[in-house]
Amino acid sequence: MNKIIRIGTRDSELALWQAHNVEKRLNDLGYKTEIVAVKSTGDIILDKPLYELGITGIFTKTLDIAMINGQVDIAVHSMKDVPTALPTGIVQAAVLERANTVDVLVHKGNLDFLEGNGTIATGSLRRQAQWLHKYPTHKTVDLRGNINTRMQKLRESDWNGAVFAAAGLERINLKPTDFIDLDWMIPAPAQGAMVVVAMQNDNFTLDALSELNDIETEICTYIERQFLRTLEGGCTAPIGALAKYNEEEDSIHFQGALFSLDGKEKMEVNKIFAIEEWKKLGFHAAQEILENGGAELMKAIKASLQKKN
Repeated sequence: MNKIIRIGTRDSELALWQAHNVEKRLNDLGYKTEIVAVKSTGDIILDKPLYELGITGIFTKTLDIAMINGQVDIAVHSMKDVPTALPTGIVQAAVLERANTVDVLVHKGNLDFLEGNGTIATGSLRRQAQWLHKYPTHKTVDLRGNINTRMQKLRESDWNGAVFAAAGLERINLKPTDFIDLDWMIPAPAQGAMVVVAMQNDNFTLDALSELNDIETEICTYIERQFLRTLEGGCTAPIGALAKYNEEEDSIHFQGALFSLDGKEKMEVNKIFAIEEWKKLGFHAAQEILENGGAELMKAIKASLQKKN
């Protein structure tokens, strides 16, 4: 165990928390580690919505390059930010046990706006579409930056609230008292999960990381990401997915949906499957949506986003 495993990470508070979490787990197993912080394009360009930058995996790209160039050995990501297709030579090495999957609304103490007109901030097309689906009289505004930056922008704005992933807020103790769980909102595929990637030919590191893998989370996030990949969503379409394992019945409850950008259209699959079907579950669920109008909706979404670019 003489090799030092260099852990690449973005330098935001949440990304560093995730990197240190993996570092501690590896250290507890007897491995030596070093944290290497790398600035990503997604952190630098804050004046454009992510979909306008035209890049999937914008927060992971810089770390991918650092790994391929041999500057770091592994990278730790919020799994929902990772493209479904990894670069050649890089593989998924471990998925850690999943945290909270719920989205939350952070508000300013008064929820009267929910009954009338309101303005909600989020940089996610998925959250925008689902919010407008439930609250069609509201408007949404783009919100970018790391969690700390977004919380500050909310405080300084006249918005009624902003939507965040509960897991991120909880990990760095930023969850305020003025929040409500949006249990009606379908999360992003793999939301709440952390993934560690490494180079395919680095057997030492792959063996070390295999000890951190949580099989239940790996299976559920695989299903969700297969659903996303089959719909060809990348990081830009309003797609939500959540798979949950029921140990008593040895089954998977899967809920997945595709929304129009304005939230008016919703196409959903909500079913219970036998655990034996997990390898193709996401694919078949996505095919069901594509065959029932989803293919046309995806074309319309892509055309609309290309116009904005």
